[in-house]
Amino acid sequence: MNIPEVKAFFDETSNTISYIVSDPVNKHCAIIDSVLDYDPPSGRTSTQTADKMIECINACSLKIDWILETHVHADHLSAAAYLKEQLGGQIAISSQVPVVQQAFGKLFNIAEELADNEGLFDHLFENQEQFQVGNIKARSLHTPGHTPACMTYLIGDCAFIGDTLFMPDYGTARVDFPGGDAATLFHSIQKIYALPDQTRLFMCHDYKSPNRDHYLWETTVEEQKANNIHLNARTTEAEFVAIRESRDQELTAPRLILPSVQVNIRAGQLPAAEDNGIQYLKIPLNSLGTKQS
Repeated sequence: MNIPEVKAFFDETSNTISYIVSDPVNKHCAIIDSVLDYDPPSGRTSTQTADKMIECINACSLKIDWILETHVHADHLSAAAYLKEQLGGQIAISSQVPVVQQAFGKLFNIAEELADNEGLFDHLFENQEQFQVGNIKARSLHTPGHTPACMTYLIGDCAFIGDTLFMPDYGTARVDFPGGDAATLFHSIQKIYALPDQTRLFMCHDYKSPNRDHYLWETTVEEQKANNIHLNARTTEAEFVAIRESRDQELTAPRLILPSVQVNIRAGQLPAAEDNGIQYLKIPLNSLGTKQS
């Protein structure tokens, strides 16, 4: 089996880890969970973080096959559209993304715009769909719970798990977004725990646990089953649901949820400019209930 090469890019502003996953033999690659830089006070976007990935791809003479999203992120804007413009490749996400688009399309009053996915995502993965990164076999694994459209990508001996799990000392994803559910997340994580113990797991975020002074984003199935503080091999479904729901009651909304989601449900495309030539993001007032916060 070809072992993929994985290069990680950490964005400390959003605590997001993006990845370039490549076949070292034929130099094809995928980008996973990219970041478009966004400054809330000024409303300005920029591409420094994505450009670092482009520089790496060009320096290594890689050809891009896929620009993959593990889910519709609520904590950073995706650079998928910009990366496709610069490098090519297909932007892909779970086939369940219309569920998320419907929920947030109503919130931002853009449901009609999103009704037809043509021109947004290039490919919607079904559960257990086979694909390839170069000559490395890969498949998609539907792992909802954090959101209805969360997807884990299994590429060679690696699994890119989005927000299902954090490092073992930090726990698991929140489930209080629209369509989130603790019991569903429990069963999704069991799918990950059923993978071979030495499967390399790559996180989408790290926030550092209170007892750790450095960032980490790679672990294994074996380590998660032994040590995850919210859900390990000994945790029952009832125990996990109680832990997760209690913790979510204490959480505030992600700092960038409103700008992020309305860009990310459009596959990283910014809204079209209005008649004055300016693009606008919407801020709905008094509309996010406690279930979404």
